[in-house]
Amino acid sequence: MRALCWQGDRLAVAEVPDPELRNGHDAIVRVRRSAACGTDLHLIDGGGLAPGDVLGHEFLGEVVEVGPRVRRHRVGDRVVVASVVACGRCRYCRQGRHSCCDNGSVDPVAGELAWGQAPAGCYGHPSAGGGFPGSHAEYVRVPYADVGAFTVPDGVPDERAVFASDAAPAGWTGVDVGGVRPGDVVAVWGAGAVGQLVARAAVLRGAARVVVIDRYDERLRMVERHTGAETVHYHRADVTAELRERSGGRGPDVCVEAAGAVDGSRSLAERLRRAPRTPLALREAVHACRKGGTVVVLGDITGFVDTFPVGAVVQKELTVRGARPHGPRHIPELLDRMARDELRTEHLATHRFPLAEGATGYALFRERADGCVRVVFTPG
Repeated sequence: MRALCWQGDRLAVAEVPDPELRNGHDAIVRVRRSAACGTDLHLIDGGGLAPGDVLGHEFLGEVVEVGPRVRRHRVGDRVVVASVVACGRCRYCRQGRHSCCDNGSVDPVAGELAWGQAPAGCYGHPSAGGGFPGSHAEYVRVPYADVGAFTVPDGVPDERAVFASDAAPAGWTGVDVGGVRPGDVVAVWGAGAVGQLVARAAVLRGAARVVVIDRYDERLRMVERHTGAETVHYHRADVTAELRERSGGRGPDVCVEAAGAVDGSRSLAERLRRAPRTPLALREAVHACRKGGTVVVLGDITGFVDTFPVGAVVQKELTVRGARPHGPRHIPELLDRMARDELRTEHLATHRFPLAEGATGYALFRERADGCVRVVFTPG
């Protein structure tokens, strides 16, 4: 089959072996839509990809084969698949914290060395980091199919449903771990797909005000049209002062870093070879947050940062939480909201490419050219 692979110095479409069932809980899915994500750029820029690794973790497709122990799916089902691979039975999965699954990684030793404990696996990530072959391909093997794959309701278009795989669960996870309550003021750094869906989740949860910070006018207009949130252009305003003004002088109750601006791609060795980076958006979130508030760091962050304002965390008694999306926990609700038109995400798919033009799509996505928010590939 054809897949978009890392070739050591570039992306290219290549022939790779077809996936096969490896145990009774597996399914094989023919990919209909697969979206690019900012995490992919971190991987491309030095995240440990090996030649032949297939990118992509946000996807939707059709079931073409199931293992004998799969109960929820049949051949022909249209399904959206959670980006994290989780078993559904361990302590963390039973708590709804699927991205912390004990059994989803293919290489837990690497995770233990990097972070102390191994998290769940993820599609489109290096196998050395616990990952599985990605979704920018014609077919994907889906482990634990009854846990991670969900039938898409009739009437929900592919371009809407594909974002129930990763971006929308990330948004819902952000407000969940942030403890957003009715009446809260929520600030979100980043108006990409995840930032917009954090904002939409906060609005639906009853936040009194939601403010999204970014510098791209077209993205900020998209926020205002589709999420019900307010916006701040950070080149045209003092962000901290503006947020204090909009929160009765206190600062936001919950601040979410969804810009992907935390440097997650560098290993310790790389950091020692290069100048350290400062997580500017995260620092601003910590300083802007009200005393006793919560700061959330979303995304697949893997590395190190410098000049983190731990003093502000202590002196203001802040709670800082990080998370990857708990897809299996949130996808059923998301698909239900999509079916009722309460959650519309197809506007995020600003550009579409056939898989054969994957490198062109990623170049556009990297530069955020032509108003690009997300590129969606069609393998067929």
